[in-house]
Amino acid sequence: MAQVGDFARLDVGRRRRTGVPEVVYADGKTPQQTLQLLAELRRRTPDSPALATRCPEEVLREAADAFADEPVRVDTRARTVTVGPLPAPRGTVAVLTAGTSDLPVAREAVATLDALGTGSRLFADVGVAGLSRLLSVLAEVRAADCAIVVAGMDGALPSVVTGLLAAPVVGVPASVGYGFADGGRAAAGAMLASCAPGLTVVNIDNGFGAAVHAAKIVGVRDGE
Repeated sequence: MAQVGDFARLDVGRRRRTGVPEVVYADGKTPQQTLQLLAELRRRTPDSPALATRCPEEVLREAADAFADEPVRVDTRARTVTVGPLPAPRGTVAVLTAGTSDLPVAREAVATLDALGTGSRLFADVGVAGLSRLLSVLAEVRAADCAIVVAGMDGALPSVVTGLLAAPVVGVPASVGYGFADGGRAAAGAMLASCAPGLTVVNIDNGFGAAVHAAKIVGVRDGE
């Protein structure tokens, strides 16, 4: 455990226990707190990149200058910051979105997979409103070790993908859609009620959680 100021206690031993390092959830923190936590993570765990999710604009703007001596990856759509060299990727996770509006959540998943050393391929805008789009990339998706499927509206795409793949599928409800979509609750309910056996569902907009689950699946398949 590492005490940081009077506001945080970093769990620097988490990777040894669980295979997944501590990650900074920036929402609700000041930009200075987030940058300080990233710096402390790099100091305490130099063998792993430091990742922050749900970063406000100020952190996204200032990260590169704050860590001028290190590689910094800023994804403004995902609202993620990664500091430090990325590990060599292993395996492949297919990350699919039903629509372009689901990309921020999908890109959070991709940034997390990168930080965890898991390979990924992004397939955007392949939802059920035009199933030919999914079928056109199906062979490539089937080659992956696991799939993450992000969908708002009626949340139908994860069920379809689960019915087509032998690999594990993680569904991510997205807070996208009109009226009754209710901020992702309709998609979450549809995924949880899916008749496609084996679909795992994480919380609304939780691209990070989906990526961690997928990375652990890849790790098990690699014998870790």
